[in-house]
Parts: sequence; structure tokens; C-alpha cells
Amino acid sequence: MYSVSIEARFEAAHNLRSYRGVAEPLHGHSYRVIAELASSSGDLDDDAIAVDFVSSKRELERLAKKLDYGYINQVEPFTTLNPSAENIASWFHRELTDALRDEKAVVRSITLWEGPVNFVTFVPQGEGQ
Repeated sequence: MYSVSIEARFEAAHNLRSYRGVAEPLHGHSYRVIAELASSSGDLDDDAIAVDFVSSKRELERLAKKLDYGYINQVEPFTTLNPSAENIASWFHRELTDALRDEKAVVRSITLWEGPVNFVTFVPQGEGQ
């Protein structure tokens, strides 16, 4: 099986509503999101492509643009959901999965970098086990 990775970047501010019992101060990050994709069939298509880089990257960048240069806490579902790196990564997974449904692509994992040294990887249950 082939694995295809695409990447997008965005700048955004957020604050955790509860961080060890207190509200975190507003602050920003330079985010980097990497999606690992695979063909839902596990095979290559007639053009010898597992997942189209161009269309899948366009969708990932569209999602990143929803957060870019904004305050993540004001974007659904983060108006009520704590905007932790973990929750942001799982949001990207859900949204990208929906966006790529017609592409016959599976989102195997999302890695979200919060600055240059900290990251979280979301792998849905059943993947990578």
C-alpha cells in the first residue's frame, strides 16, 4: 500500500479554556499540519496514482485557511470545544475525511505541529494497530 503525505501551514491564536484548572492566556503559533493519506482500495488508479496530491492538498489548504490569521476559539467547533493541539488534529481528520470522500482517499493520520518542536499525531482507532 502507498502512503501519500500533504502539508499546509497557518498562523493562528488560541487559548485553552482550561489548562490545569485555569484559563490559558491568549497566544499564537505557527502551525504545520501534515495529512497521511492512502487509497481506499489500497491500489493505484489507472494513472498509477494512489491519491491525487493536487486535489487533496487543495482541500487541506482550504481547511487551514479557516484558521489562518484568526482566533481558533471563534471557529466552530472550538467555540465550545477546547482548542488543544489534539482537538485541532482530530478536527482536521474529520473535515479532511469528509472533503476527500469522493476522491476515494483515506486519511490515515494527521500530525499537527504547534511551532517548531511540539507536535501531536492523531490516528483514528483501527489505523496503525
